[in-house]
Amino acid sequence: MAATRRRAPRGQLIKRTPRLVTVEVLARDAGVHPEIVRRFVQLGLLEPRGGTRVAPLFRPQDAFLITRAMRLRRDLGVNYAGAVLASELLNRIDELEQRLRAGAPTHTQQGVIAWTRTV
Repeated sequence: MAATRRRAPRGQLIKRTPRLVTVEVLARDAGVHPEIVRRFVQLGLLEPRGGTRVAPLFRPQDAFLITRAMRLRRDLGVNYAGAVLASELLNRIDELEQRLRAGAPTHTQQGVIAWTRTV
């Protein structure tokens, strides 16, 4: 989510930071216990966007990631690590589908090695 801007008096632009939420608010929005949020942070599904190590802050839309992972756990019976991996793969698929719809290339040429045949 990009930061929005608004006009201040005298024509100056003021940068507004995106709204961030606490672990407890994120857990409530996702319908899980705050310990589940902390577990997903440890497993790498979520990344704090602000705050401190003791009181991290997250984007409100991170609740979607948690509910998706919990749905994978419930429906497929995978463990937490499996739910994180599956969620990351689904996120990557979503990104690629968005690029395809927008007409953007889905890959880059970085790291591609061109092999030539020698006699």
